[in-house]
Amino acid sequence: MKTNEAQIDSPSANSMDALCDALRHSASRWQTNADWPGESLALCGLAGVYRWFLPQSEGGIGWSAEDQTRGYLRLAEADFTTTFVITQYMGAIRRIMSSGNHAMIDHWIERLVSGEQFGTVGVSHLTTSRRHLSRPAMLATETASGFCLDGLSPWVTGAPHADMFVVGATMADGREILAAVPASTPGIVAGKGINLIALSASCTDQVRFDSVAIDREWVLAGPAENVMSVGSGGSTGGLQTSTLAVGVSRAATNFLADEATRRPELRQVSAGLTRELDQLQVALIQAGRGDDTATNCDPSIIRGDANRLVMRTTQAALVAAKGAGFIEGHLAGRLCQQALFFLVWSCPPPVSQSHLCELAGIEQMDPWQ
Repeated sequence: MKTNEAQIDSPSANSMDALCDALRHSASRWQTNADWPGESLALCGLAGVYRWFLPQSEGGIGWSAEDQTRGYLRLAEADFTTTFVITQYMGAIRRIMSSGNHAMIDHWIERLVSGEQFGTVGVSHLTTSRRHLSRPAMLATETASGFCLDGLSPWVTGAPHADMFVVGATMADGREILAAVPASTPGIVAGKGINLIALSASCTDQVRFDSVAIDREWVLAGPAENVMSVGSGGSTGGLQTSTLAVGVSRAATNFLADEATRRPELRQVSAGLTRELDQLQVALIQAGRGDDTATNCDPSIIRGDANRLVMRTTQAALVAAKGAGFIEGHLAGRLCQQALFFLVWSCPPPVSQSHLCELAGIEQMDPWQ
């Protein structure tokens, strides 16, 4: 595999500053499902962003877990929509890399990490979405040459722009498979992107599979029970989601700090929120590097704290912006909309229950009772 000579080698590199400035400049453009951030994703590909997460032996840069976290923090602060798309993109890459399926690794990985092609994941129906249905959302039937997929994956980011999908499906006996399926395979129909409160430009929509025949060599994992526990593809509702929430909070506190240079009444509020955010970022990075000696590093606690802080910082930015912030296109209003996403994106039940109790003004209940 080849590496990009222009790749960013550190989260603090000058080239990282330049990339974030470019992403920030374009971020306001990504509003509707007609505004796919392809230009920003291409910039990230040229800068080697998609190689951060792979070891050097596999054509990557081999960033440490801490540097990956710091990289995501900077990208999310600059452009949350593009960064969210990248998390799903990297989810596909990681699932392929961890599969041990050398045919799929050789076929897809260089095309994906170079930015030449785009991949994404369709696995929410195996973890949270539509788990209550009596019939699997996506049914896999074994054939002589592989499997036949029927059904739909309900939440797929970049659905109409994908060159391949890492998709999950359930067999009649309850076992599951993960497969890397080219988007050009007959029978696949991708939606154009749902209109969302925020992140519509991520073009997240359902992808339907109508009697889609896949080869056995495309299977990344399974058939097995709880196939999502096989290999690694990023943890649903884990530190990655919290990292992006902290990144959005940083954009909001930066806005407040800038306003405070001209408005003394904002200085105490700005300083207090920035201090709290700095403390949460330290806990996040310590948890990401697996620091067993650190305190307050439980991922579920960090997720709850990150959710609460992203709501408070973005709303504080809106209050500071006054009426101007309520006009469509203003940064403060956009950040408030984006913050709402963390209330629904892979939000674990204990965190959701905690939010509901806080909103209702009642004592936190044990979510497992």
